[in-house]
Amino acid sequence: MEPTVFKVYKYRWIMLSIYMFIVAVNQLLWITFAPITMDATKFYHVTDIQIGMLSMCFMIVFIIVSIPASWVIDTYGIRIGVGIGAVLTGVFGMLRGMATGYDLLLWSQIGIAVGQPFIINAITKLAGRWFRIEERATAAGLGTLAMYIGVLVGMILTPILAKSHGINGMLYIYGVISIISALIFILFSRERPRTAPCHAHQEERSLVFDGLRNTLKNKNFYWLLLIFFVGLGIFNSVTTWIEDILRPRGFNAEQAGITGGLMIVGGIIGALVMPMMSDHYRKRKLFILIALAGAVVGLTGVTFTENYTVLLASGMLLGFFLLSAGPIGFQYGAEITYPTSEGTSNGLLILAGQISGIAFIFGMDSFKSPENGSMTNPLIVMIVFTVLCLLLATQLKESPFMTDKKE
Repeated sequence: MEPTVFKVYKYRWIMLSIYMFIVAVNQLLWITFAPITMDATKFYHVTDIQIGMLSMCFMIVFIIVSIPASWVIDTYGIRIGVGIGAVLTGVFGMLRGMATGYDLLLWSQIGIAVGQPFIINAITKLAGRWFRIEERATAAGLGTLAMYIGVLVGMILTPILAKSHGINGMLYIYGVISIISALIFILFSRERPRTAPCHAHQEERSLVFDGLRNTLKNKNFYWLLLIFFVGLGIFNSVTTWIEDILRPRGFNAEQAGITGGLMIVGGIIGALVMPMMSDHYRKRKLFILIALAGAVVGLTGVTFTENYTVLLASGMLLGFFLLSAGPIGFQYGAEITYPTSEGTSNGLLILAGQISGIAFIFGMDSFKSPENGSMTNPLIVMIVFTVLCLLLATQLKESPFMTDKKE
């Protein structure tokens, strides 16, 4: 029997592009204060931990809002679900630009944080609704890539704008960008193509609470959830404490910043290359294994090396493999939990990473060496966790969508 050929529309790339724009802007607003913590404490006359809360609140809010956001996406669709996140990002991004004191700034950050899960929980939903099965990991990879681009742009651009326009001027510029991104999504987004890009059994999904019940019966998703718990926890904590990790070994703040930047660059490259290879070879499990093995090597280098060149290579390697596992894992999770909605599976995986991010960040600070502040011991624990995840991943079963011959 001849395989069924499904029509896909060029507008899927426009849809993906405007989605990537709002994702990147939301992440840019999240990371804004990380590279200018010292200047921000002086400007707002607050402590380091209060500036840290401007970023940490995103993780806390995500834990609370993730499942309701997934329900909205599943029930009302991409335009309304992501549209809510876009409006919150635009309105509170602009309000942040008008804030002259810390209190309004914090409330604005919380408003943007509420919008975050409405946006990023829809990555696999958009991929499943607009793209063929053999393009979906690539589409999810590009959606995830936008998160890394937003972080990278924020790390590089924020200090430059803060220096040239002042902190208020920088926030106002970001506010204008956030309003523009929200308007573009609202005006140009579409819910679905005229005809589905796949078989009906590969598109129709159950709503969030039915999907939760289905997901909680899936052993492979439990393993995947643990892998995301460790992987995203490592990424969030290492990027947060990169300067503190490297300072005891004699590396300065500039070298730490470059290392952190290369981690993101490596992640951007990995999010482009690895999901495409996963789609091409129709393998999910294999590339999850490769990503975890590479992450072990990269994290070991970041933990122990005293050579700057090796450090840069290790940082880029860690970012390449650790962050490339994200989009492949999102798509794998959506496929193995069918008919659970993509928004539900995606939201649960990110939720696990937000919880572990908070735990790992505080854990690394609590268990650093009292003598010199070294974080080698908690990093060794993370290496062990990653090795255990690699062993756990060998027990995963390949996605049934990758072995489905009806395409």
